[in-house]
Amino acid sequence: MKSRLAPNHNPSPVTKPTEAGFLIHERADDMPHLPVARFTRRPGEDAIFAFACRFPADDSIAGVYVSRDGGETWSPTGPFEPSGSLRPSDSGAFIRTRRGILIAAFSNGAERANWNWDETIHDSPGAILPTYTVRSADDGRTWSQPLKLHSSWTGANRDMIETRDGLIVFTSMQMRHQPGRHTVLTYVSEDEGQTWEPSNIIDLGGCGHHGGVTEATLVELHDGSLLKYIRTNWGQFWRALSTNGGRTWHPYGPAGIDASSAPGALLRLADERIAMVWNRYFPEGQSDVELRGGDGNWSATPTSNFRHELSISFSADECETWSAPVVIARKPDGEVSYPYLFEPEPGTLWITAHRFGLKMRIRQQDVLV
Repeated sequence: MKSRLAPNHNPSPVTKPTEAGFLIHERADDMPHLPVARFTRRPGEDAIFAFACRFPADDSIAGVYVSRDGGETWSPTGPFEPSGSLRPSDSGAFIRTRRGILIAAFSNGAERANWNWDETIHDSPGAILPTYTVRSADDGRTWSQPLKLHSSWTGANRDMIETRDGLIVFTSMQMRHQPGRHTVLTYVSEDEGQTWEPSNIIDLGGCGHHGGVTEATLVELHDGSLLKYIRTNWGQFWRALSTNGGRTWHPYGPAGIDASSAPGALLRLADERIAMVWNRYFPEGQSDVELRGGDGNWSATPTSNFRHELSISFSADECETWSAPVVIARKPDGEVSYPYLFEPEPGTLWITAHRFGLKMRIRQQDVLV
């Protein structure tokens, strides 16, 4: 595997403790008042919106929040469904379009059913965790009727972007069976979330409740194509390209970015670089890690599931090469994974992690090696 990452021979200065028990980069700031959420803001406006989802292991309140003071305080907007029949979970995707429409995509934990993994058949037949979208044209005070896009088990809906042509594209997943494994796809909307078209499904085989390909992140490149980095169990992200706005994805193959079996996050920045936050395959400075899977139940192949460190890197050439990775957060006795990225002002990044509670701010110049 040829790495696209520049080498970094210096240990990352991850020394600053946070209120939630992480160690973060010495030049970063703890931001305990932030929700762990996907953030969005329309260019030129003050309001920042946040979509927070439950993780199955916690009881936090899912919903959309708004801040009009730069993230210092947050207020809830209206509920997606007044009766409470929706329970957004397993992270989510969120955007405010250039015309001011809020769109959220999520798994509905209230309908989670039939997860009964059977190690003899390497499958969980009939498992259900549906994906929905909702939209709001009045800053979240009211929301459209929830729209179900599929009933298949959805590992996570991770990312959503608006293209230069005004398409809304978000990454989702569907479980497949006989044997059980995961696949990825996108949904595309030409009308700001009123209707959706599914893409082709990327199914690269595999076997296990963490098998297959999962939890992609995406970005629009300067030539108008879309790029996905996909979580795998093969030691690195795989990349997939779309030249028709996310409706079909091909070709795909190894991205050359070493990665644990955990999702990353890509974000186009104000200076036109692309930022990437992810869990690397090995701990910083080491070449050994405990492996998981290989039994056809966790996964078909043994892989790193290392999640104690979160790293950041930047690309100035449309994800062809990347700056030397820098560890920005560490939790030796727990996880810091499932990251979200947001640039509230040029050169400043908010980074939160769905597992389990990282909330930090760092300046791009302090970690661009």
